[in-house]
Amino acid sequence: MEELKNKIEVDNLLPEAKIKEGHRAGFVNIVGNPNVGKSTLMNDLVGERISIITSKAQTTRHRIMGIVNTPEYQIVYSDTPGVLKPKYKLQESMLGFSEGALTDADILLYVTDVVEDPEKNADFLERVAKEKIPVLLVINKIDLVKGNEQFETIMTAWKNRLPNAEIFPTSATENFNVDNLKKRIEELLPVSAPFFGKDALTDKPARFFVTEIIREKLLLNYDKEIPYSTEVIVEKFDEKEGAIHIMAVIYVERDSQKGIIIGKGGEKIKKIGITARQDIEKFFGKKVFLELFVKVEKDWRNRENKLRAFGYME
Repeated sequence: MEELKNKIEVDNLLPEAKIKEGHRAGFVNIVGNPNVGKSTLMNDLVGERISIITSKAQTTRHRIMGIVNTPEYQIVYSDTPGVLKPKYKLQESMLGFSEGALTDADILLYVTDVVEDPEKNADFLERVAKEKIPVLLVINKIDLVKGNEQFETIMTAWKNRLPNAEIFPTSATENFNVDNLKKRIEELLPVSAPFFGKDALTDKPARFFVTEIIREKLLLNYDKEIPYSTEVIVEKFDEKEGAIHIMAVIYVERDSQKGIIIGKGGEKIKKIGITARQDIEKFFGKKVFLELFVKVEKDWRNRENKLRAFGYME
């Protein structure tokens, strides 16, 4: 990632005359265990819906950047998959995105919540504790705390676990204390030219957000292993002035899963298509024609060639 940062600096800097003296910029990486609210916080900090959000763990699979620009600074936020013990190669790649976020951050946001055990994934937490860069510990879902005693117990446990971190009790869903967190991030940014153009919002292409919106609908509408066995690839993205024609393939691992995704008489896949199309139209502000297909790619989560093709490995 350090090489990427250097390349970005060379390739994407604005002319020096347009960059304010003392301009600050930095990478603010968000890490933590699954289901603690990292993606909700990311969207709050960026002010745009960059990451998909569901109540299910492992919703985020990629490292997703959201970029905030003002004349004075540029903040490059990164949402990362939740830290977990990998059970298959896809999860190994997801963990790699999270571990990589420890190596290239200017500021690290470690997100937890009020019910999580501070010893969960202790080995990853040990690495966070050894960081020399500023670490901001975000204790999310603080609105669920009942009374001062519980609050003090939680604060003490985390102060002992990450003694060098600054603690920010927050509620991302209620937008509580998020503004104070933003201000502290701005204060900690190093002096630097911007890494991306000042009109950039993310590092991801339009097709990526189409796949994420469809995958979100799969997570919301199917239970158990089904949504985790799916991957979405956009095969056609034909954008014209007033409309976008999209063809996307939902990959599953087994024939039985294909039948479940499609549903009786195509009822389930039709629902996914309608709800996804509505959100894609809101995202792009255009009429969208969306075609969905389902294909079987056996055991794709454990096949390196498929993970590489799907963008999880270089």
